[in-house]
This record gives sequence, C-alpha cells and structure tokens, in this order.
Amino acid sequence: MSLNQTEDLGVLRFITAGSVDDGKSTLIGRLLYDSKAVLSDQLSALSRAKNKRAVGEDIDLSLLTDGLEAEREQGITIDVAYRYFATVKRKFIIADTPGHEQYTRNMVTGASTAHAAIILVDATRVSVNDAAHTQLLPQTKRHSAIVKLLGLPHVIVAVNKMDLIEFSEARFNQIRDAYVELAAQLGLANVRFVPVSALKGDNVVAASERMPWYAGEPLLDMLESLPVDQQVNAALRLPVQWVARQDGAQADDFRGYMGRVESGEIEVGQTVAVLPAQRRASVVQIIVPVSGGTASVDRAFAGQCVTVCLAEDIDVSRGDTLVAADDVPTPARKLQADLCWFDDAPLSLQRKYLLKQTSATVFARVSAIERVLDVHTLSHATGRDALAMNDIGTVSLTLQKPVVVDTYDSHPGTGAFVLIDEATHQTVAAGMIRAYSA
Repeated sequence: MSLNQTEDLGVLRFITAGSVDDGKSTLIGRLLYDSKAVLSDQLSALSRAKNKRAVGEDIDLSLLTDGLEAEREQGITIDVAYRYFATVKRKFIIADTPGHEQYTRNMVTGASTAHAAIILVDATRVSVNDAAHTQLLPQTKRHSAIVKLLGLPHVIVAVNKMDLIEFSEARFNQIRDAYVELAAQLGLANVRFVPVSALKGDNVVAASERMPWYAGEPLLDMLESLPVDQQVNAALRLPVQWVARQDGAQADDFRGYMGRVESGEIEVGQTVAVLPAQRRASVVQIIVPVSGGTASVDRAFAGQCVTVCLAEDIDVSRGDTLVAADDVPTPARKLQADLCWFDDAPLSLQRKYLLKQTSATVFARVSAIERVLDVHTLSHATGRDALAMNDIGTVSLTLQKPVVVDTYDSHPGTGAFVLIDEATHQTVAAGMIRAYSA
C-alpha cells in the first residue's frame, strides 16, 4: 500500500469502554508499547513508578494512560485520558474512558467524538451458568447502550484476559454469543470480536500463537482498516461560532463568520440561508487555516474549520446556522431525545435547564419522561417522573425559542446537545435528538 493510499484513511478516534478492571488502560498501554509509540524515558519512569502493580521490573502498562495521582493510587481510571499514536497505515487518537458507574458521564464525553469503540469484556468475570445462560456485567451493557445511542459506526468487542482462562475457544464462543444477543437487543450492527490478552500482548498488535483457533485479524489490524465517514454528502450545516472583525472604523470593514462545517460542503458563489431568521446571502470568500497562516479556498467540507464572508451585509451572530438556500430545514421548538443523565440531583420536570446545541444556547424544559432503560434487563420502564444519575431515558423537551436541529442519526453534529443547570452551570445531561417539530 502506498503512502498516498494510507493518507486517505484519515485519523481514527476510538475509545475503550466496558466495566471496571476489564483491562482498558492496560490494553491501550499494550497498543502503545507494542507499536513502538512509547519513548525510552517514559518506559524508565514507569518501571520506577511507586504505584505500579506489575511484578519486579515488568512495566505496568496501565500507567501510560492513568496519569492522575488518584488513579494510580486506587488502580482505577477516573478521567478520560487521550493518547496519540501512529502506524505506517494511519494515525490514531485514543480515549481511555472510566469503567466505574460513578464516572459514566466521563465515558459519554470520550465517546461523543469517537468513530469506533473497543468494548472490553473480562473473560474471568462473565458468569456462565450453562451453555444457554452467559451473563455480562451491567456496566458492559450500559456502555454498549451508550455506544448505540451515540451512533458509533464501528464496535469491536475485545474479550480480554484470555491467558487466565487458558485461551479457551469454548469460553470465548460463549461470551461472543452472549454479546451477539445483547447487540441484537440494542440494535448494534457490524460488531467484530477478538480474543486478547492485554497483559501478555496476544492478538493486540500481532497474532497470537497461543490461540491458533482464532482466524481473524489482531486488534490493531482491525483499527487500521476501519473507514471514517465525514458526513460530506449530507446537507450543509455550519453553526456560527464567532463573528470576526478587522477594523470597524474602515468603510471596507472585513466581516467573517467563523465555525466548523458539521456536515455537507460550502463553496464560493453558493447562496446560503442564515437560520433561524431566514436571511439569504451569497458566499464570496472561504478562508481556512493552513500551516503558517490562512488561505482562501473555493470549497470547504465537513470537519473543516472555516471563515465565511458573505456578499450581502446582513445580521449574523453566534448561534445562527448557515444552510444551503435550496434545502432549508424548519427550526424546532419541540424535541424528542435520548438523555444520559450525569448529575447527582435527579432530573426535575418542574425546572428549566439551558440547552446548548452547537453554538446556540436556549432555555428548555423537560415536559415528559417517556421511558427509562433498565440496563440489567434491557427493558424500558414507563411512568417515571425523574431520571437519576447514569440513567438513560427518552424524554420530550420544549425550547424557549426555535433552534436549527437534526436527528442524531442523520447529522450527529447538529443532532446532539447538552443540558446545563441554570443555577450551578453544571452539565447535567447529554442528549441525542430522535425527532423534532416546530
């Protein structure tokens, strides 16, 4: 494969998810270590770390991502740790997310920008009563449900600690079958499976000689081949983050509207509509950042940060959205959405919250809780009047004023939002829009 071909794969952002002590941090450490992405001085420091849990001179690979002192003392992951590494074929950004139920909100944060999820399952902690009853851990189910809600297109289930069950093909098959059943209940598609030992390195970067029965690819080979969709062919959505001015005293004052193209593309000469006020104008210049400065381009695509200049002098401000003039959506005031509740204080139907979606912030009220997921049984409870911390529920919201939104399935960038407590300014929930109306 040539260098030009590998560049087309793009940067892959992925997370590790699953229950506590499934080996997420160790797996990432093994990926970094075996792909030669760890410097010698880092290895030396890790071998002397006071909180390492490895024996003798062996390196505790989990310390490569568990950087907080509290994490190292307790042997758990608390915050999301981001790491970068590259192979000959592509570049990667890894988010090591916590497994504890208490820190589920941090897992949602890491997953919100990912293209793929590696869900780890500790083979020694899966309860196998008989061939027909294999019980996965509740947090494995919760994280899988969140991955489904966030619409991550690629899911890899890594059955870890195979060395502790003597690399048993039968046990791997039982766990795989149990997860296939879970995936069917949640609606997860295209799930891949790989048996690994993060501690020993089996099937992480190189194929394992101790599992000759596994005919699939090692984990890294899977990650190197996953495609990344940038929403280029979707409708144009460009939320305005900032209005750039050079010198307001000049008659030929420069005014540019800065933001990130969430989906679709924008080009010079195109007529755009500015929502929600429905004003129209034509694009005369598109400026993008380049090494050492900026450059003017004829066209910009999803994922690019741009400054757009318009021919007509119209009122555009932060929170507005540029869309194609021939494909104008109707701004919405009523939403149906899936919520992951983060806060210690439960969701109240009597309170107002701030809803922040792209660059727009409006007051919102949850008018009804339609159903709440039970992660143990995967059934849905109805008739609830509150959401507790880490609950996942479907709700109806009413907004104070219209906002340009899309369903999360069609446009993740404009189909997601967070709720903020008006009094404390704490982020209390993440939401994915299912449906909307004016």
